Amino acid sequence: MAEASSSRWIGAPPNGWQVLRRNRVAMLSLWFVVAVALFAVVTPFCLSEETKIVGAATFQPPAWCEGGTWNHWLGTDANGRDLLYQIAVGAQVSLGVGLIGALISLIIGGVYGMISGYAGGRVDGAMMRLVDILNSVPSLLFVMIFISAFDDRIKDSLDAVRLWAQSANWHWLETTCNNLAPYKRIFLLVLSLGFVQWLTMARIVRGQVLVLKELAFVTAARSMGQHGWSILWKHLWPNLSTIVLTYLTLTIPAVIRDESFLSFLGLGIEDPASSWGSLLKEGAQVINPLESKWWLLAFPAALMSASLLALNFLGDGLRDAFDPRSND
Repeated sequence: MAEASSSRWIGAPPNGWQVLRRNRVAMLSLWFVVAVALFAVVTPFCLSEETKIVGAATFQPPAWCEGGTWNHWLGTDANGRDLLYQIAVGAQVSLGVGLIGALISLIIGGVYGMISGYAGGRVDGAMMRLVDILNSVPSLLFVMIFISAFDDRIKDSLDAVRLWAQSANWHWLETTCNNLAPYKRIFLLVLSLGFVQWLTMARIVRGQVLVLKELAFVTAARSMGQHGWSILWKHLWPNLSTIVLTYLTLTIPAVIRDESFLSFLGLGIEDPASSWGSLLKEGAQVINPLESKWWLLAFPAALMSASLLALNFLGDGLRDAFDPRSND
């Protein structure tokens, strides 16, 4: 039985999942992210109905502070809404935007990078120059322009559908349009953030394809008469899955961070809906030297920061386990 020179492993070299399981920080981060996701999904169902509506108890401190009550564990906001419920709902929005935006970047960047790397030559050079040009454009500026350009159009479309449903007595569709109104910018945020995050994914996928397409199994597939698209999807894409998963995990916190920043500026989700960014904006507005409502800023900021840190640690662990170049 062979022993590695580092004396850490005996026998066959470990695979990526074995390396990841031995990374305590990455595994702890994984369990924390799972716990936050469960908190976001389960908590709204466990709270009473009175915590989900506007109440008279405004700016109530957390339960363990003077003046607090156990009906509102983390206190209430300026409208008397329960902060624990708002944080859980905000986690649903922020994590959902991060995941869907990252998946959009994966689809666009993965397809673009595979085509560029497999084509090679002038096609590869032209496609990468386009990526360089797009990288020179400030991403948040593009997102702001995108939202400003299409926000009113989405609103007008929802209003048109709502009025049509009202005239047709389709009350369920009218109610759906009313419920979707505060979330109309989320659709724009997801699309725009996915559009600006795919550039890094395209470079990573392209680099891997440049290496993989020279290996024997791709040469054998070509000699058997398989076409380019067949080789890309049947042979190259399965070998890219772990690398793509790694950088997808690193893309999610970047999308969440951008969404929170835009919501903090007032370009994200609208009241009465919530995200971590909108909660931070509301908390910052009531911070003053005379009477600080600290809980409105501290709790959303702490959970968002811990979640982003955990996602980054998890992504680093996946990169160390599955990307051989990360150990060079």
